[in-house]
Amino acid sequence: MNCIAAHSIKNDNILEIYNVEKKFNEGKRNEVHVLKGIDFQMKSGEFFALMGPSGSGKSTLLNIVGGLLNSTKGTVKINDVDIYSLKDDALTDLRGSNIGWIFQSFGLIDNLIALENIIIPLNLAGIKNKDARIRALELLTLVGLEDRADHFPDGLSGGQKQRVAIARAMANEPLILFADEPTGNLDYDNTDHVMQIFKELHKEHQTAFLIVTHSQHVASYADRSVELSDGRIIG
Repeated sequence: MNCIAAHSIKNDNILEIYNVEKKFNEGKRNEVHVLKGIDFQMKSGEFFALMGPSGSGKSTLLNIVGGLLNSTKGTVKINDVDIYSLKDDALTDLRGSNIGWIFQSFGLIDNLIALENIIIPLNLAGIKNKDARIRALELLTLVGLEDRADHFPDGLSGGQKQRVAIARAMANEPLILFADEPTGNLDYDNTDHVMQIFKELHKEHQTAFLIVTHSQHVASYADRSVELSDGRIIG
């Protein structure tokens, strides 16, 4: 597979989180303290699981470390760059070149075929249509869906949709991939299939994976896991 040039890695930690807090105001007098001083680091190329029950703050934390939501307090560094010190355009560039995203709801565009869903981030990265099409087909082959390239999302199973989403997330060879409950809408067999693809991509490309999950089974695929409870890491 022809790969986009690898991004340079500045130190051993691809992700560093220091004393991250998040508070939401619900009405004038009701303040909800969702995250309460989160600290952890991920090594470059590490496969990491963040566990916790619904409402523990997992998705909020993932959105903060991915640059989609501001923290109330604390520091987040991706590849040694303090992401919240960046202006909006620079943060957008960092997300586009360093981060891949996978969501529980797949996030595919319904009126585009699988191939076109993968071409979009390649076009945004400046890759022209002919080369983007070739790369998108390579990525679909990587996840075993080259025969579904011309199918719209409503013609794909849940597992197939998530595999297209994985191919799209890997399009720009990110240094780190964030997955928010990526198997939450899948049955056991499809969960294992998706997790095996994650492990193969992790091994082949040395991409770091941060997977948010409530499932012990999913977390068992990770090199390391921590648990979030009531806004704090407990183990």
